[in-house]
Amino acid sequence: MQLRYVFTELRSGLRRNLSMHVAVILTLFVSLTLAGCGMLLQRQADKTAEALGNELQILLNLCVVDDPSRSANCGSGAVTNEQRKEVERALNASSEVESFEFQSQAEGFEEAQEIPQYEPYFEGPDPILTVEDWPPQYWITLKDPEEAEGVISSVKGLDGVAAIQDQREQLKPIFGIIDSLKYGSWIGSGLLLFASLLLVANTIRLAAMARRREIGIMRLVGASTLYIALPFLLEALVAAAVGVALAAGALAAFTKFAILDGLADAIGFLPWIGWDDYVESLIGTVPPGVAILGPALTLIPTLLLTRKYIKV
Repeated sequence: MQLRYVFTELRSGLRRNLSMHVAVILTLFVSLTLAGCGMLLQRQADKTAEALGNELQILLNLCVVDDPSRSANCGSGAVTNEQRKEVERALNASSEVESFEFQSQAEGFEEAQEIPQYEPYFEGPDPILTVEDWPPQYWITLKDPEEAEGVISSVKGLDGVAAIQDQREQLKPIFGIIDSLKYGSWIGSGLLLFASLLLVANTIRLAAMARRREIGIMRLVGASTLYIALPFLLEALVAAAVGVALAAGALAAFTKFAILDGLADAIGFLPWIGWDDYVESLIGTVPPGVAILGPALTLIPTLLLTRKYIKV
């Protein structure tokens, strides 16, 4: 095989169809960047759920003497020891509960005093809240943060239970934003990847038409299909390499400036993706990373279509 001819045809093809190749590269760049952002956001959602999953607790408030919740379960006044034991039996029997911890009125009141926004309620000679007003509580840790309906239904009607606060509700907006960005990036990426496939097909068709005389001569002298198709494959590989390189740079900038220097500094209590996740988005296999997805989107259609267009 004469490699000099192959590379000569590669240069000629890149120069002859420069505008089409630039269009393919730009489309690949944008689509692969969006796909990579979707992968990074998926990993961010997984990290957040993994780190906060066991901290997303159910807070069970028990009745006090003058219960402000006016719950029907507090008809007999403050929670009794028997009522507490019944609550604990229900929690122990629930398959959704990993563990639970009882917090007395004094313990909860002392912790609340350390929260700055609650300070006005405890100040002065006649404070709004006293230790008698603070409810005893159970902090319930779930085995699976997504499953809590069973334990909530099993305790909400028990005597002595004033109210149930689902801590998971506070972080739903965070997960909602991450999911919206993730799915939006995947939808946009899918549309642009489809457009890039069409551009690759048109580029191959135009390149084959421009070289139909050379292809015919090569067929007559017995050149193999691979030898004829190799310049087309190399053109697709060059376009893929440039598109992947641009997408890798864009994802690096996204990781550095948007995540590490932006959100990670602003919201420090959450775990954030880093350079390990960036590398995984490039070379990951499930789903395929950007470095695999780019060449696949150009080489596979090129292999399939060259067999059609080089038949002279």
